[in-house]
Amino acid sequence: MISTRGRYGLRVMIDLAKQDGTGYIPLKEIAERQGISKKYLEIIVKELVASKMIIGASGNGGGYKLSRKPGEYTVGEIIERMEGSLATVACLKAGAEPCPREENCDTLPMWKEYNNLVHDFFYGKNLTDLLQ
Repeated sequence: MISTRGRYGLRVMIDLAKQDGTGYIPLKEIAERQGISKKYLEIIVKELVASKMIIGASGNGGGYKLSRKPGEYTVGEIIERMEGSLATVACLKAGAEPCPREENCDTLPMWKEYNNLVHDFFYGKNLTDLLQ
């Protein structure tokens, strides 16, 4: 399940994409448009800035803006940044220890197929797609 953290992170990115090219957008404006607490959004944007997905500037005229063009962000990378791995089972996470049951696991092919569907779905969409 994708938490509010992931959903709100995506909403912030979409909001900034809609304002792309207009300079830095104050967090207060994003919070008002999105109906999300400014305090909670501070946590979200801190993570997005740390991952270099957005750029923040303080002071007069400060706020946030995208660090790349909207079409260069996939929904998958945004959600994974906010949520962690989208892997459906632990053994399919990047860097996971090899499962001792892998050779005899009757369900692994199903989990791999489902994992690929989720990955391809979210990584096949970018911010520009969501603006239309």
